Amino acid sequence: MGDKINLKLDPRTLQGKKVKQLRKEGIVPAVVYGPGFEPVNVQAPMNIIDKVIRDAGKHTPVHLTIDNKKEIAMIKDVEIDAVRGLTLHVSFHAVKQNEPVNAEVPIHLTGQGESEAEKAGLIVLQALDHIEVRALPLNLPEALEVSIAGLKVAGEQITLGDITLPENVAFVEHTTGHEEADEEAPKLTDLVIASVYEPAALEAANDAAAGDATIDTEVESDNGADTDQASQAEEKQPGGKAQDEPKQSNVDANK
Repeated sequence: MGDKINLKLDPRTLQGKKVKQLRKEGIVPAVVYGPGFEPVNVQAPMNIIDKVIRDAGKHTPVHLTIDNKKEIAMIKDVEIDAVRGLTLHVSFHAVKQNEPVNAEVPIHLTGQGESEAEKAGLIVLQALDHIEVRALPLNLPEALEVSIAGLKVAGEQITLGDITLPENVAFVEHTTGHEEADEEAPKLTDLVIASVYEPAALEAANDAAAGDATIDTEVESDNGADTDQASQAEEKQPGGKAQDEPKQSNVDANK
């Protein structure tokens, strides 16, 4: 964990269409909700809340202060103006310090440019840039790192099994209920993070698809077209449906 991320939120009285006035004044409306207490409408200056969004993402706990009351929360949703790129609304899901939560954390490759493969002109492409983990809120890692410095030849791969997880942090494996019948189903630790490619092979694949194939499609094939960590994790993230999250329409119908 890095430095603790703090955010002071003020109670918000304006709701509905009136929040437009807040935004004109550089204030972002927000809501804090979670198990055990009523949702609270809050607000904070846009420059401050935008920095918290950048620093915390959806995987780092934020230490909130609301009317001198302390809460730990995860950013669940950020509504952005698609045209101007401005933050319109933020939803925080309060969590308990002593109860594990699920969150997607980024995967960072280290040792780039140091491998024999890269020095020989081969290309190392990252196929998986985030993964869902489970830990106590204050134990959630900011990112998981894995080195590619040992890669040497085309076809070599780095998988989730090559990552050394911090203590008390575990990968979240989503089951379908058919694992016993399908003994050949790939293990979570077999998911490919990065692979080594011959530049000519990538170019040939692109030419064969009449220009439609891209590096992304090559990478996708490593893990299977239907392996979507983001969509798989949505149900299980902090504040997700598996954690008794109230419907957003009920939480902040008048935001």
